[in-house]
Amino acid sequence: MKILVINAGSSSLKYQLINVETHTLMAKGICERVGSAEAFHKHGLDDNEVVIDAKMADHDDAMALVLESLVSGQDAAIASLSEIDAVGHRIVQGGKYFDRSVLIDDDVIAKIDELAELAPLHNGAALMGIHACMKHMPGIPMVAVFDTSFFQTIPPKAYMYPLPYELYEKHAIRKYGAHGTSHRYISERAAVVLDEPLEDLKLITLHLGNGCSASAIDHGVAVDTSMGLTPLDGLMMGTRCGAIDPAIVPFVMEHENLTAEEMNNLMNKQSGLLGISGVSNDLRSVRTASEEGNERAMLAYDMFSNSVKKYIGQYIAVMGGVDAIVLTAGVGENCDKMRRMIFSGLQPLGIVLDEEKNRHRGFERIISTDDSAVQIIIIPTNEEYMIARDTYEIVHDQMVGIQP
Repeated sequence: MKILVINAGSSSLKYQLINVETHTLMAKGICERVGSAEAFHKHGLDDNEVVIDAKMADHDDAMALVLESLVSGQDAAIASLSEIDAVGHRIVQGGKYFDRSVLIDDDVIAKIDELAELAPLHNGAALMGIHACMKHMPGIPMVAVFDTSFFQTIPPKAYMYPLPYELYEKHAIRKYGAHGTSHRYISERAAVVLDEPLEDLKLITLHLGNGCSASAIDHGVAVDTSMGLTPLDGLMMGTRCGAIDPAIVPFVMEHENLTAEEMNNLMNKQSGLLGISGVSNDLRSVRTASEEGNERAMLAYDMFSNSVKKYIGQYIAVMGGVDAIVLTAGVGENCDKMRRMIFSGLQPLGIVLDEEKNRHRGFERIISTDDSAVQIIIIPTNEEYMIARDTYEIVHDQMVGIQP
């Protein structure tokens, strides 16, 4: 079964075509800067990748371009769009409605739209992707895979905020989390690497990229996560501040004469590594600057590692121990220096990084010492595969269910 995976952003549309049964990536690409004069389309696998300047007024145009690319040229992934069996869409916010992936219908679309208030950039873009697919591929089944659904198992003591309860009743203000598809994937893979049932493990999973989140997964069930009502909460990130004293918000708004929108923009797009270093939101650039003696870059590096370290300690306490800590995404997979700083001083907790293993590059690998009580594992995430797998299972079950 061939599944087209769509991840629509506010001005982008990422995609992969995956044959789930053979575990084959058939095509991938991204439409960037959709809606602007600088729009371009990147398509192809590895050495065959091409970049084309292309006019895309909106996601509808982008989707038409994607579908044309899949069936065009000598390297066409498929001969006809009829070979696409289903489409899986990444949806950031599923709120309280969705604790699993679902087949998309009018009711699901209405709920995604309703929840756009909690993720305006993400859910709105996802809806544009869904409507574009409906226009260009009518009748093809589509599945919504929610970033938040993995965290619907978190208990009220962890997802509630200590605000007046009426606010929860009126506005559903609570922790929802994000990156759930990534945390679900790396927790499952960690169990395979350790050759242990997931149900027997206590895991801390760390998705460390430009966006960052931590999760506590106790015997296969998510019991806490760092992102909250929105993806702004929790760890320090590339441009997001993460958790701060809430009183800072009205203080800065008053003293800097900012509107609510401007304050939200400051916390989401001008803070984190970028805000502290003044250099970049990219940890690679911050690392270079810090090694050249830039004191603000050094501070940003220290703050980032300290932010992660605190969540590790917090989640060990929540679960009463940990068997393994799993890292993924750009920083988690590739930055040996940041990993060294995060795990420095955690030896009394049974967490011992192997310096030599930490320097090696590779795929899935254990980087803790042989005698470390807690395993440290690096697992490259694959959210697209999880979306394709969920889509396959739901559509396959539906097809089986309607057979006479």
